[in-house]
Amino acid sequence: MTPEDSVGSGQAASTPPDRVRVTAPIAQARRAPGHPVAREIAEQSEVGQVYVRSLIRTQLRLALVVAVGFLLILLAFPLLIAFVPGLEQAELFGVPFSWLALGVGVYPIILLSAWLYLRAAARNEARYRDLVDDA
Repeated sequence: MTPEDSVGSGQAASTPPDRVRVTAPIAQARRAPGHPVAREIAEQSEVGQVYVRSLIRTQLRLALVVAVGFLLILLAFPLLIAFVPGLEQAELFGVPFSWLALGVGVYPIILLSAWLYLRAAARNEARYRDLVDDA
């Protein structure tokens, strides 16, 4: 057997093989999808179900708190109009104040409630991801 036979297809024996550079993995890289907790969740094991139920309960609790808060503020409008003397007869630009409060004043409250809910829901999901990644 000659040295040329061991090198392979047409490559001369004097030519060194191509070099391969091996580097360390990036320290900040996310874990591979084979992470144990992520695998537990994907396989729907008992541990994975506990994590998912925890997230669902947290999001449900948040939705209920925001909905109850929104309804309480919404109910405060008619109560304010009913119990504050003279507010029912008050007008602004020829339109009764009660109409403005109930017809226009509700929309900023809807937007504020939605913004608070989205912000808190995103925070809950980020905490869930951190919990799954750390476990």
